Amino acid sequence: MKIENSNIDTKDFKQLIRDVALIKNILVSEGELTNWAKKELAKARAEKKEDYLSLEEL
Repeated sequence: MKIENSNIDTKDFKQLIRDVALIKNILVSEGELTNWAKKELAKARAEKKEDYLSLEEL
């Protein structure tokens, strides 16, 4: 996933971090990932790290 515009509001970014933490906690408590989640995770893991943006770039 490439982000074309790296202008992101700090408040929105912090909310995104909280949302991801909540999802992570739900998944940990639920145990098994759904097939959809497994496919999305596989796609995310297949992305090249060179395509990621660092926090400094954000």
